[in-house]
Amino acid sequence: MIHWQKSNDALGTVNRGNPCESGLCTLCESKCKGKCETWMSSMVGRKLLYPRDFGSITAGSSNTSHIGVSYNSLRINGYNYGANGLSKGLSTAEDDCIFPNVSLETEFGSKVKTKCRVPMMTGALGSTFIAAKYWESFAIGAALVGYPIVIGENVVGVDKESVINKGKISKAPELDRRIDTFLKYYDGYGAIIVQLNVEDTRNGVAEYVIGKYGDKVIIELKWGQGAKCIGGEIQVTSLEYALFLKNRGYVVDPDPTKPEVQEAFKHKTIRSFARHSRLGYTSLSSESQVHDSFMKSVAYLRKIGYNRISLKTGSYGMEALAMSIKYATEAKLDLLTIDGSGGGTGMSPWNMMESWGVPSLLLHAKAYEYAKILSKKKGVKVVDMAFAGGLAKEDQIFKALALGAPFTKLVCMGRALMIPAYLGANVQGVMDPSQKVKLNGNWDELPSNVKELGSSADEIFSGYYDVQKKVGKGEMKNIPLGAIASWTLADKLAAGLQQLLAGARKFKVTEITRGEIFSCNRETEAETKVPFITDVADDVAKNILKA
Repeated sequence: MIHWQKSNDALGTVNRGNPCESGLCTLCESKCKGKCETWMSSMVGRKLLYPRDFGSITAGSSNTSHIGVSYNSLRINGYNYGANGLSKGLSTAEDDCIFPNVSLETEFGSKVKTKCRVPMMTGALGSTFIAAKYWESFAIGAALVGYPIVIGENVVGVDKESVINKGKISKAPELDRRIDTFLKYYDGYGAIIVQLNVEDTRNGVAEYVIGKYGDKVIIELKWGQGAKCIGGEIQVTSLEYALFLKNRGYVVDPDPTKPEVQEAFKHKTIRSFARHSRLGYTSLSSESQVHDSFMKSVAYLRKIGYNRISLKTGSYGMEALAMSIKYATEAKLDLLTIDGSGGGTGMSPWNMMESWGVPSLLLHAKAYEYAKILSKKKGVKVVDMAFAGGLAKEDQIFKALALGAPFTKLVCMGRALMIPAYLGANVQGVMDPSQKVKLNGNWDELPSNVKELGSSADEIFSGYYDVQKKVGKGEMKNIPLGAIASWTLADKLAAGLQQLLAGARKFKVTEITRGEIFSCNRETEAETKVPFITDVADDVAKNILKA
């Protein structure tokens, strides 16, 4: 088992809990007072690209990425000459070939293209209460930066205020709030995506969304996720709420309708209930049946008006992976998100998360291999893809895009893009105690590592004035600090990605290829088919010497 570093002396960061491959703690708390790399980046932004205490230190790498098989066992290739993908108006002169001139804009889609300012998107933020609590920051941050955000499964079903009668929604205030919050600041970049699972399909979510929002929304079919091999879950601590969810048609464990369970809850022997979603395709027994059912679902969504449809699949085995790529391509879907094991944002059974499914690097390497096979068929344009599963930093974004190039257009990140929302809410709750409960702030005072940066929002968040320039000084009062923190983190990730791309002599992110990465060890090479470091261009090097 690989053990990741808990602290980084060069950056001055440290994990509160045990770190995982992404650099985040395995358990990420909304009340956290720091200070992992993502948490700090949400305040100081691109400053955290560099070692601390400049002018009084020297720094050297402590990299151990040659151990094991993971995204950290890939390294990034750089070149000492050339420039590729320069935007119109730029030349190959050194004054033009600077990293701020690297374009990170990308797009995805079959017939209708969705533009993004940066090649990233959120994971599905659904019925988990933490998604609802911090939605304003998540959504406004995504809209301001210009990346897609996904409303996950069951949002309507768990909303006590929603009204559903025989699969027809007449009222869905929480879903409306989530969509409207994003659209208020949407400026043509990014997207709002609404996910469907079994219960959402029964509840008529697709019909409601298309009827109210039309083509402003992308609809997403869901096969699974990387964190668990069963449907989505939440935990509730109210017997009344558990009974409500049971009556809504959900699986609730333990069963709140049983007298003995109610008696146990009354005496606090049972203190909470788990709400589960259903598995899809349980009545089907062959690949061909799944194909027909899937294509029928897509045809129905197109019939009721959806121009943009995506698919989210989890870390199942190779058969399901091939099916997802083939079906999404055949159906001319706009995006396929492939989520490997290792990620997760919600309530997944812990040992299931630890032991089920295909780890991200292995799954993504196979996705490229299968997409390549499909692309060789005459007239086939492979579906655009997003890779997900335990990714958080700019180097991981680069590696995932390169590993799946040219099919990958985005990197999907769950927990990493949630952290700035918690941080911003905590800071804002201290600065305005009257709003603390509404904001779901957890702090009574600023921790010392925040006080070191300042005592006001514009001192703490390096992206404050960038956001103000975009929305106007008068609008800043309506922008939650969590959204400003989201902008700040995105700016750090973008700047780091621009630097890596410039070093690879790629001045558009869409120019990235598999040639920009290599494997640190032979095992990674064998699993990913990405060549070992010293084998890359070794023949060219020897020809130079022999010439």
